[in-house]
Amino acid sequence: MQSASSASTAPDGTLRRITVLSGGMGGARFLQGLLHGIRTGALPRVSPDAVVTVIANTGDDWWIHGLKVCPDLDTVMYTLGDGIDPERGWGRREETWSAKDELAAYGVEPTWFGLGDRDIATHLVRTQMLEAGYPLSQVTEALCRRWLTPTYGAGLRLLPMSDDRVETHVAVADAESPSGMRVVHFQEYWVRLHAEVPAEKVVAVGIDQATPAPGVLDAILETDLLVLPPSNPVVSVGTILGVPGIRDAVRTTSAPVVGLSPIVGSSHVRGMAEQMLTSIGVEVSAAGVALDYGARSAGGVLDGWLVDERDAAQVERVEAAGIACAAVPLMMTDHDATAAMAAAAVELV
Repeated sequence: MQSASSASTAPDGTLRRITVLSGGMGGARFLQGLLHGIRTGALPRVSPDAVVTVIANTGDDWWIHGLKVCPDLDTVMYTLGDGIDPERGWGRREETWSAKDELAAYGVEPTWFGLGDRDIATHLVRTQMLEAGYPLSQVTEALCRRWLTPTYGAGLRLLPMSDDRVETHVAVADAESPSGMRVVHFQEYWVRLHAEVPAEKVVAVGIDQATPAPGVLDAILETDLLVLPPSNPVVSVGTILGVPGIRDAVRTTSAPVVGLSPIVGSSHVRGMAEQMLTSIGVEVSAAGVALDYGARSAGGVLDGWLVDERDAAQVERVEAAGIACAAVPLMMTDHDATAAMAAAAVELV
């Protein structure tokens, strides 16, 4: 591995390597715009053949019906590979649900989480490879040969944050429990409870013993730009940063680190960032998230932070914490709008 000081842009200042720490839907949509911007030349100083490395959250992973499901990895892979259901933002397009219906007819639980008939193929391949002894990083590389390589070649890499098992659990109130709480898997909190129950605590089980997957630290230390997209700052980006060694790499890389706020106005655009931030006592605002990430100059992870135009009044507060900040449109309405967001991130840092 190279030292942090060895990472640099090209002699002419061109950015040739970009690394993104991504969750599922929000990260995937940002990546669509980033790649569109690179392809169309809309990003200042970014080489048209820049290599993008995506380090994806695997804390949402779980086993169901004997299959290993990796929601964030699959959402990024399907989205960038043009296989995602565009209306749901997850799963395969033109999906059918016969297997789900048959399992329900047998009374097999959980009935609230469904695997689509087309989607099952991915989980079957992943599970068979894992059980044959391949680590998740190699399995992901194999799956991406179908979804990403034909379009992007060596210009796009998708890495899991760790090959080790990490699962996010959420504590919710339960009057019948002696402790007053019960713990559910993140998928149950999101899919069955619809994140409508207050989250008392979030725990990433196994994260303390996890190690970064092969290539993850190199991608951070040797990049020209590191981006924290508008993914959930607690259970997506926060979980990635929680893997031992990753936060330290982000703090020490010589590349600038810029983030985009997942909070617009006083709430998230989509997902559950508001509930998760509340569970860890962080102010639900664009500035609140930036201050929680912290400035690299003060031991945090950010050099720059973008907020939405409607949050322009918070720029001064973020800058006072030692983080460069600007207010720009942050709604990912189409690829051009998202590419403009990526361009603003590059220009800021």
